[in-house]
Amino acid sequence: MLLLLDIDGVMVQAASWKKVEFHPDGFFQFLPHAINNLREIISETGASIVLTSSHKSTYSLQEWEHIFHNRGIAAQISKLDDNLHSWSRKDEILNWIHQNPQVDDFVILDDDSSLQELPKAIKEKVVFTKPLVGLNKENVADAIEILNRAAVLV
Repeated sequence: MLLLLDIDGVMVQAASWKKVEFHPDGFFQFLPHAINNLREIISETGASIVLTSSHKSTYSLQEWEHIFHNRGIAAQISKLDDNLHSWSRKDEILNWIHQNPQVDDFVILDDDSSLQELPKAIKEKVVFTKPLVGLNKENVADAIEILNRAAVLV
């Protein structure tokens, strides 16, 4: 099971007028409730993380593992390929799905409105967060439901 995870608007509040706090490791501080909620999804499903964030190329996978570990999140982490084509998030995800046709047990956690344009079967796997709130309890329930439904079908 996979969590296609955005950072801004999911793990970090995306408020242009508000200064983002930084963790001592130099990356953004995650919202405490988002950390707890992500841990719950991982604990309930055993899902791994695939970073979809625009920040994904800023750090190596080892550095990302360190960043998540520093915030108390234990998970296997991978990431989408670098966005060399300046694609929208929607197109990046469609490209990933095209490259991984055997993978069906995933959920997308994101606040990006371009994902509204995904094909229906894929859009049904998107849990939209509110950029000013981040990953909340309702999102957790929806994500777990999507992953459990996918596990039954596999």
